[in-house]
Amino acid sequence: MLRSLTSVERSLEIGPGSGIYLPVLAERSHQVLAADIEQAYLKHAQEMQQQLPNLECVHDDITHTRLQPGSFDLILCSEVIEHIADSLAALQGAELLLADDGVMVLSTPQRYCPLEVCAKIAFLPGIIQVVCWIYGEAVEDTGHINLLTEKELKRQLTVAGLEVDTEYKSGFYLPLVAEFCGQPGLRLLRWLEGILRDTPLSGLLWTQYYVLRKRPSSPVQA
Repeated sequence: MLRSLTSVERSLEIGPGSGIYLPVLAERSHQVLAADIEQAYLKHAQEMQQQLPNLECVHDDITHTRLQPGSFDLILCSEVIEHIADSLAALQGAELLLADDGVMVLSTPQRYCPLEVCAKIAFLPGIIQVVCWIYGEAVEDTGHINLLTEKELKRQLTVAGLEVDTEYKSGFYLPLVAEFCGQPGLRLLRWLEGILRDTPLSGLLWTQYYVLRKRPSSPVQA
């Protein structure tokens, strides 16, 4: 999705994590800003600055951003808002920073997809020990404290002043099939993904993706 976008002057990644998208943004932007509230995550981005001279890193809370309003032509927020209790405030902060003709790319897991439901069940008392035994290693909590359905997210986008230009869903997970059934299991999951997409059951797919723009302001009545 990012590779299909045209070059821009300034781009922002909210919550860059391991920084896997920063090289793509750097290719398509004159200046790239990586912003995160956690200094530990910013460290990954800072380590990439030598290879990406147009990359700048800044400590910032998107729910109370101190960055300049309307200063970014492209904003990426991938797998972030599910970690933020007040996702509406985060979306409002992103809308504030987006230029009037800018584009925002957003992705977040779906609330009731099997992967997220299984992740919640896995940490119930007595179950986590069994899960660790099956996988043969420690299993970490996802930290997903604010999972949203498509309907819930679109409601927040509207309140934040953002409108959907393009949307897409992908990824289907079944417990143990993905981990232990190899290529046949992968082919099965991809087949099921294709069947579920664009149906009322698309909420079972793992991730929802959106290309967003600022909602045009209503003209002032004379």
